[in-house]
Amino acid sequence: MSMIHVDEARETILSRIAFKGVEKISIAESLGRVLTEDIVARRSNPPMDNSAMDGYALIAEDIESATPENPVRLELGEEIAAGYSAQTVLKRGQAFRIMTGAPIPQGANAVIMQEDTEKNGNSVLVKDRADVGENIREAGEDVKTGEMVIAKGVRITPAHIGMMAVVGRSQVYVSQRPQVAILSTGDEILDLDEQPTGPCIYNSNGYMLAAQIRSAGGIPVYLGIARDTEEDLLEKFQWALKCDVVVSSGGVSVGDYDLVKASLKKLGQEMLFWKVAMKPGKPLAFGRIGETPVFGLPGNPVSSFVSFEQFVRPSLKKMQGCTDVAAKTIKATLTRTIHKKAGRLHFLSSVVDWKDDKVTVTPAGEQGSGVLKSTVHANGLLIFPLDATEIKEGAEVSVQLLE
Repeated sequence: MSMIHVDEARETILSRIAFKGVEKISIAESLGRVLTEDIVARRSNPPMDNSAMDGYALIAEDIESATPENPVRLELGEEIAAGYSAQTVLKRGQAFRIMTGAPIPQGANAVIMQEDTEKNGNSVLVKDRADVGENIREAGEDVKTGEMVIAKGVRITPAHIGMMAVVGRSQVYVSQRPQVAILSTGDEILDLDEQPTGPCIYNSNGYMLAAQIRSAGGIPVYLGIARDTEEDLLEKFQWALKCDVVVSSGGVSVGDYDLVKASLKKLGQEMLFWKVAMKPGKPLAFGRIGETPVFGLPGNPVSSFVSFEQFVRPSLKKMQGCTDVAAKTIKATLTRTIHKKAGRLHFLSSVVDWKDDKVTVTPAGEQGSGVLKSTVHANGLLIFPLDATEIKEGAEVSVQLLE
């Protein structure tokens, strides 16, 4: 198979990704989940006009002439606390003591703040005027009955949970989270509790991918390390296929892919591509076994990280019904000239900086596929176009922000 472009690879993958399903959960457990219904207010918030502060409800026309030197005296009537309503109608020449959030009594059209008054026996001296409607929060100021307050397809944030509580929703429908099997391959890979010997390396990809999957809303299922034997690969992949998605790392380069390919072929994989015109991440495989998507990511850690962001994350988003699966991309000014060979789209681990209304981007050190340290310091991936060989300092470039 020849190399395909990144956009073509992404479209090929997403066209074969299906929505996982729906479940109903408590809003207390909904943070980070993807909403699958529109949230519509069943009542207005606030449900009635209420006071924006502690003070006195009154008729604005009664205190038009009030000043600190010549206060207006009003007769004290009821006291209204939040959650309670006045029992009588406020009349001309009266003031009702009112607390923040308490309903505005019938007859009143303004609230004067407590600091502009002085209580005097059974009356109150008002030392400033007030406009009609002053310090009154109108019914429905936040939300009106029948208003759609949250659209389906969003990932639920703390503010969304607050709004769902405002409109009285204790449970909501969200998408099911896909289970994603993670399998690292290679005799040189050690798990973290094993003693390192010789040229062996720790399984950083397995744990990094688990974190990326979790951040994308999936449930990582870590299956450990498959050794470089067809028997071990077959056994691990059979376990992996119990999940909704399979993500393996390693064993997909030109030299060592045959063993993995043979194992997947025996399991009935439909191979769609295994080389993408990108750097890092050229040796990337995608296919399906039955309806299960199988991603074969490169073994180098930066290649694995970048490949996940380009292809696996949008797939997991689509499985959860997200309305926008694409990564957020911004424009930024490049701080130094960069070069590459034509023929592959490059993703450079970079630092985006916002200062004085200007957005700049700087490549974050060495860009080797095995140099994870640069990615640690990065908050974006600078996109170096396929056929470009140079981008000069000061040029405007596209940057994919990292989630």
